[in-house]
Amino acid sequence: MHTATDFARKQKKYMPVFPKATGKPTVYIEGYPYEDDTSMPAIGSHGEQLNIFYEQLSRYYAIHPEIYVGVDNFIYYRDGDMTKVVAPDVYVVLGTKKYPLRRSFYTWSEGAVPTTVFEFLSSTTAGADREGKVEIYLREMGVQEYFIHQPDLGSPSEFRGWRRSVSGDIVALAPDAEGKLFSASLNLYFRWEARVESDVRLLRPYLEDGTPITTSMEEHQLRVNAEALAKSAEVRAESAETLAASEAQQRRELEAELERLRRQLASRG
Repeated sequence: MHTATDFARKQKKYMPVFPKATGKPTVYIEGYPYEDDTSMPAIGSHGEQLNIFYEQLSRYYAIHPEIYVGVDNFIYYRDGDMTKVVAPDVYVVLGTKKYPLRRSFYTWSEGAVPTTVFEFLSSTTAGADREGKVEIYLREMGVQEYFIHQPDLGSPSEFRGWRRSVSGDIVALAPDAEGKLFSASLNLYFRWEARVESDVRLLRPYLEDGTPITTSMEEHQLRVNAEALAKSAEVRAESAETLAASEAQQRRELEAELERLRRQLASRG
């Protein structure tokens, strides 16, 4: 089966089912800042992880118009209180429209809160990410799932997840035998792999059956390989066709020569 066709079929099969948000997409509300002068851009392993992961989820959910994937922007979660704000690395909101892109996300206006939040640990944020934000995201905001991951290969590995139960309790997610954590909300598994060449411990998403969601670089390489295989098959087909034509010509020439000899013998007789 063709790889792209097979993945598209699985993508539709495993896409989560969810209710629509009760509000409307809101690009910006006057008076709520959408930039922080004190924030620093993500660099090194943190930046590479952030960019690759956001790009993977964005491409995967591109087929659904009501799944919004946010990256490193403000989420205001209480109307009228600008202090109730967070800025997760990556988050997914099920049920709200993908477009327009927001400067910030306002939960009361959208009628939705992020479904799943991801934070990638750094030396300045690790403490808050693994402690205070668990309560903020899952209990105060009402997020369903929260994951943290250490992308710096030079630091001890740390990949953890929590889920808010129906009763409101916070439950730690247990990894499977391969170290994967399952997001029941997104219907995806997550597991990290070490990339020694770039010094990154890369967190990656997988479909429920274990099929990996490729990066754009991997997708490009797959296309290059597929084109090379197709070209090679075309060359082989052309070579086979040329060889067949040459053999057919040789047969015609031999048959013509045999016919000439028969006639020559017949005339002598």
